[in-house]
Amino acid sequence: MEPAWTPRPLALLALVTLLALATLLAARVTADVLLEDCCTDGHRLATQKRDCSLPYASESKECRMVQEQCCQNQLEELHCATGINVAHEGDSCDTHHDNSSFEAKFVKKCCRCCLLGKAAQAQGQSCEYNLMIGYQCGLVYRACCVKGQETAELAPGDVAVAPDNSKLPEEEIVDQEDPYLHDRCRGGGPCTQQCRDTGSAVVCSCFVGYQLLPDGVSCEDTNECITGLHNCRIGEICINTVGSFRCQRESSCGTGYELMEDNTCKDINECEIGIHNCLPNFICQNTPGSFRCRPKLQCRSGFIQDALGNCIDINECLSINAPCPIGQTCINTEGSYTCQKNVPNCGRGYHLNEEGTRCVDVDECSPPAEPCGAGHLCINTPGSFRCDCKAGYYFDGISRTCADINECRRYPGRLCGHKCENTPGSYHCSCTVGFKLSSDGRSCEDLNECSSNPCSQECANVYGSYQCYCRRGYQLSDVDGITCEDIDECALPTGGHICSYRCINVQGSFQCQCPSTGYKLAPNGRSCQDIDECAAGSHNCSINSTCFNIQGSFRCLSFECPENYRKSGDTIQNEKTDTVRCIKSCRPNDVICVLDPVHTISHTVISLPTFREFTRPEGGPWDGAFGECNGIASARMEGGGRGRLGGGPRSPDSFSHVLPPAPKDTGSKVRSQVP
Repeated sequence: MEPAWTPRPLALLALVTLLALATLLAARVTADVLLEDCCTDGHRLATQKRDCSLPYASESKECRMVQEQCCQNQLEELHCATGINVAHEGDSCDTHHDNSSFEAKFVKKCCRCCLLGKAAQAQGQSCEYNLMIGYQCGLVYRACCVKGQETAELAPGDVAVAPDNSKLPEEEIVDQEDPYLHDRCRGGGPCTQQCRDTGSAVVCSCFVGYQLLPDGVSCEDTNECITGLHNCRIGEICINTVGSFRCQRESSCGTGYELMEDNTCKDINECEIGIHNCLPNFICQNTPGSFRCRPKLQCRSGFIQDALGNCIDINECLSINAPCPIGQTCINTEGSYTCQKNVPNCGRGYHLNEEGTRCVDVDECSPPAEPCGAGHLCINTPGSFRCDCKAGYYFDGISRTCADINECRRYPGRLCGHKCENTPGSYHCSCTVGFKLSSDGRSCEDLNECSSNPCSQECANVYGSYQCYCRRGYQLSDVDGITCEDIDECALPTGGHICSYRCINVQGSFQCQCPSTGYKLAPNGRSCQDIDECAAGSHNCSINSTCFNIQGSFRCLSFECPENYRKSGDTIQNEKTDTVRCIKSCRPNDVICVLDPVHTISHTVISLPTFREFTRPEGGPWDGAFGECNGIASARMEGGGRGRLGGGPRSPDSFSHVLPPAPKDTGSKVRSQVP
């Protein structure tokens, strides 16, 4: 922010005016009154009070004129300096809220004139104003424009070139010379605020609200609130501002008042500015700090207006002063009242006799009236009656009848074990499902539902209920939870593994079956075992063949002895092996046969079944359910020396003989080996 300063052209104009005024008044001023002192008093009044309308203490008319003129001049300089500072601080002059005061108008005028000068300097125009803006505004315009030219900095590398005036005529050079060229206060001089060149020296001064620092050039803000230079009144707080101060009320004005610039409270006329809430039928009337709504319609005698402007009848009979004389009763009417002669007024429980002269008791208990209720005893008393209620009832003083006592609500949880139900004059206990009322009529005991056979098979009583369950092989129905349904064990996900061959469901259980021939049911009732027809002797093999057992059946195997051998009758039969012996039987004159060292050949058949029980149930191919049966036939020769069997050359130590293969459908293999 640029330092505040005062345009000297304006000061010169004021000085010329003052000198002229002083010349005219010099002859009329007395010797003991100096015009300089009068002007100094005017300056001081403008600086301290900022008000030139205050009365002046001087007795001299001329002195008072000088004081007033100097005060006005100083006040205008202060206001104009404020406007110039505002122009240097920003681009807007609308900083004062109250634009109607003399100070605000003067500050805005100088601010705008200074802004015009700054704009001309920024656009490179001449600082000599040629607009018809007035002499005083022109001085401010030129001063701000020249100030801008002097404070503008040169760009790096630029060199200031002085204008060449050697070729211009002398008359033009004189015309172009700035009259303020030799003014040491030009552009503010060395001072930060106000500068005055006296010719012999430069004197710096400060604006109102500032004080000069010891360096004689700089200015600092004066805290009027501390130094006591403020003019705040009692009830106001002094708040220091830059270059000035302001007074603020300690308390607000309150509702209905507004705070003025002089810190006084002014009543708000709600009716005039239209912020009242009176209805269309009312007229707004302002009061100090508030307002009241006065109805347009005036009510006639005997009525009063309410808040909405309606006319409401006045009940004169309720007024403090009784309108009717003693012995008469006041009866209110629309807008008025009437007086009626009193008659005997009997209280509650009494009525007038037939003559209408006195009050007699009313017998409330006389038939057919039953004020206490049916079945209750009514006893008449003077002016009233009382009731003698039956058990389970009580006398209700409000309805004046016998009312039933709700024992269930009065004694909750203490009368019945489960549920309590109120009845007229008594109560009734009941139990929840699964219980029955005990003999005392209050407690509940468990009900054995199984005694009525609710379940189809087995029933188990539990506390307050029962549970149905089924025997083995049955399951409880999901529909009613009572009926037992048969479990189809064969259809269960694990049913395929119950029986090794076939599963047949029966009520409550199941049965396993085996193939019709060749198998029998094992002792565990689930597996199928092979029947050994060879061991049981149920085969039909001939004497010359050997019975060979297979899964589910048997095979008959025959063995023929080699040439020069015959079967021996002592065939050895064991459980799983059959041995056939062949002994040497040479033809006559067969020397080779006689010299053959082998005298006996034993043929043994061994049954080696891969399994005896089923591993899979019925459903696959039958052949795949039995596996493969292997039979091994071995032949052993006994004797010494060399020989051969079957007429061909043989090894003297060993030979092998392959037996006829078993039937193709059994897949059995038979091998003959002679070690």
